[in-house]
Amino acid sequence: MSGESPELRASHADRDRAVEVLRLAAGEGRLSVDELEVRLEAALSARTIGELASLTSDLPAVAQAKEVLRIDQRFGSVARTGRWAVPRRMEVVPHFCHVTLDFTQAVLAYDTLRIDMDMRGRKLVLVTKPGMVLDADALAVEFGKVKLRPRDESGVPVLFRVELVGTLRNAHVVERFVIPEATHPTRLT
Repeated sequence: MSGESPELRASHADRDRAVEVLRLAAGEGRLSVDELEVRLEAALSARTIGELASLTSDLPAVAQAKEVLRIDQRFGSVARTGRWAVPRRMEVVPHFCHVTLDFTQAVLAYDTLRIDMDMRGRKLVLVTKPGMVLDADALAVEFGKVKLRPRDESGVPVLFRVELVGTLRNAHVVERFVIPEATHPTRLT
């Protein structure tokens, strides 16, 4: 968007880029959740390049969300937890390494994550919440186990899908499903 006239009409791609910058900034802790919501609403309704630029001008220049994140480690453990930017695709190729991917607070720039796997030994733990679905139909399992919760048919809309593709050898994939605490109304006495 830099270098373009601020009066030019914004395209869908311009809005999408601004939304991605805002989500990444929130994932880095530069914007609060409330600020993010306000700016996202403004970005989606922005008409000009100048309106979009004003929403991101106080943020440092950031690279776009990575298209591919690779986890290739031998032994030990790797964890992505808290606020982290989820890419469009991951390559998970660890050997005898415990891998945890916690999506409960992650910044989701895309609606689908494809995880290409060639995992040998140990375990992949995927932490999810309502609105997230895991699909392991394209995962070949050799001497291992995949333990996912049954697909939710309760009418909760699917907001984020994780597709597991590739090979799992002598290893396990486990889903840990977290239901956020319900807020309780304050009792007046």
